[in-house]
Amino acid sequence: MPQDADRAVSADRGDSGGWGVGGVDPRGGATDGVGSRRGDPAYGRPAPVGGAEDVPTSGGPENPPEPSDRGGAGTRRVEGDWWAVAPGVEADLAQESPAAGPGSTQPDPTPEPPEPPGRGRTADHDQDGPTQDREGADPDPAPAPQAPRTATRVDIPTLPPAPVGFVGSGPPTYDAEPTALPPADPDELDDLVADTVLDGARYGACTLRAVSVRGDSARFRGEPRRDSLLTARFGTGEQALILVAMATGARATPGAHRAAAEACHWIGRAVGRSHARLAQDISAARRGDLKSGLHRLTDRSLGKLRASAVEQGTDPEEYAATLRCLLLPADPDCRIRVFFGVGAGGLFRLRDGEWHDIEPRITDATGEPVVGFGSLPTETPEGDRLTMDLGIPTPPSPYEPAPEPPREPFRFRASVARPGDTLLMCTGGLADPLRGEPELCEYLTERWSGSPPGLAAFLADSQVRVKGYADDRTAAAVWEA
Repeated sequence: MPQDADRAVSADRGDSGGWGVGGVDPRGGATDGVGSRRGDPAYGRPAPVGGAEDVPTSGGPENPPEPSDRGGAGTRRVEGDWWAVAPGVEADLAQESPAAGPGSTQPDPTPEPPEPPGRGRTADHDQDGPTQDREGADPDPAPAPQAPRTATRVDIPTLPPAPVGFVGSGPPTYDAEPTALPPADPDELDDLVADTVLDGARYGACTLRAVSVRGDSARFRGEPRRDSLLTARFGTGEQALILVAMATGARATPGAHRAAAEACHWIGRAVGRSHARLAQDISAARRGDLKSGLHRLTDRSLGKLRASAVEQGTDPEEYAATLRCLLLPADPDCRIRVFFGVGAGGLFRLRDGEWHDIEPRITDATGEPVVGFGSLPTETPEGDRLTMDLGIPTPPSPYEPAPEPPREPFRFRASVARPGDTLLMCTGGLADPLRGEPELCEYLTERWSGSPPGLAAFLADSQVRVKGYADDRTAAAVWEA
């Protein structure tokens, strides 16, 4: 009977049916019938990865390949044999035919437990190894290790620096987070101003980020934010026009935040009602029409602000605000960016890793008067020559109102943006430290060069503190695709 023959072979070998899974002798150290070992250098075979077991060698001239003696499909397996339920054994037993071979001379009827993972041969090696031994083919040589290559900037991209809390000589005096809230009137809750305002959008070829943050001094003293921010879109499609307006109320006045908000609302209404004509002038690059038209809109808006101060019984000089605006067309083919406004602040452009201060300069006439410019006529129309002006001021007339103080000059700039540029418009709270602290410029250069940041990252970058600068900060940045 085949089963009796297999049982006799197993008894002669003294084990439970061969050399275990994959042809490995579970007793360890057993040699084959000829006495050769797997790791013998005479056969050019490397030792198995585990290195602890001796595996029968085949394919050499003195050791011909021997048929397997595991038994066929009719081999009897005793319940509890570990190799009978090992993965891959059922397939090996079904493929190999039963044959008798030289058995082991060391009786050991007790089966050995399986080797722990990592010591012996893997499942793939157990299935492929005996087949290669029977055919006499060497295993595939391992690929030669590649020499290490020096990393380049392509392999390791340059990342922006981590956000910081402050730059400069040392930490500022005030805390970094808000301390006190402004006082509230139960009948005037609409008068409350949030500590921080954050906004953003993407139209055409530009990405917009805008923020207004209460300064460290106002946070500590519980004062409202004097800066106001307005972002609005007028129109639809490529004919739309985006307006960014920011205003700063007068310092140490009770209604400064209301004046700033009102100034933004007045200019927003004026631009919104004329947005179609403004968008056409921007697309056609009509610089003269734009400057004159926006000058009239700005004067009209600030005039309404002064009229509102008179209605409230407030001094117009106290109920005043600086105003800075930016117009962005939604047309992706139009890269003209228009700035206009009145009052102090900053307009900067980041190009090729360098900041450029492009704030329109307002220069006064200096030097001696010349004929035709700033000088008095030499004689009257009647022919009388004028005498020397001794510089004695004329006393004010009691019948005429006192002259108004000189107003802030109107500022205007229309520029063409390039791909990769970053345009920054801000109030004095951020413009002053940018002009006075080089480390802040270097930090923002590394942070804002390249793709535009998210809203949270832009907020963190905009409120990097500098010692000695604690005013409100309002900024709008535009990244060109």
